[in-house]
Amino acid sequence: MYFYQHEIETGRPQQMIKVTGEVQADIKKSGVKEGIAVIFSPHTTAGFTINENADPDVVSDMLYGFENTFPTDDREYRHGEGNSHAHIKTTVFGPSQTLIIHQGRIVFGIWQDLYFCEFDGPRRRTFFVKIIEG
Repeated sequence: MYFYQHEIETGRPQQMIKVTGEVQADIKKSGVKEGIAVIFSPHTTAGFTINENADPDVVSDMLYGFENTFPTDDREYRHGEGNSHAHIKTTVFGPSQTLIIHQGRIVFGIWQDLYFCEFDGPRRRTFFVKIIEG
């Protein structure tokens, strides 16, 4: 098993940052050809998703849709820190993703990439990658 830690700076209150390259680099470094990679965010207001990489409007539309569904400025939220919207969005997206490794590469569909999803930025964030051979 191999374990990697990454630091990421987010620049906006809500954004999706492609991190496929970092994870693929970890896989290469590990030398694992067949197995799984588990990617985990230890934050309650940031998570991961796998989605389209070809059209950047997809990311914009996702952020727009989630903001409309769980608005930042909803005055009905009761959480004192004022970031309930970020907690809800992270719960919907999830704190982790599990990826299949085959022949030393992540198995993705042609249009897929892994995105770190920030919902309470800008912040300095950490995420972890655990690679399991098998």
